[in-house]
Amino acid sequence: MLWTIGNVLLLVAVVPVLVALLNRVLAALEDIRSAADITLEGGVGVIEEVQHVNHRLSATDDIIEEVANGAVRYAGSVGKLLS
Repeated sequence: MLWTIGNVLLLVAVVPVLVALLNRVLAALEDIRSAADITLEGGVGVIEEVQHVNHRLSATDDIIEEVANGAVRYAGSVGKLLS
């Protein structure tokens, strides 16, 4: 008889609590999955934007070299004028 009372108590009290806890864990897991999907989507967007940086940096290096050469020529001319 005690086993029957214990089993009924288990079904009435413990199982609903476990189901509620499991439901909360699964809801949190779904939120985490959604946030991870959004993060992945943002990361892919960043990768698409950054792919062209290497080409642009090489163009920037060329421009910096031209400006540096011009600055050296200008400084040389100013130096001759001031001498």
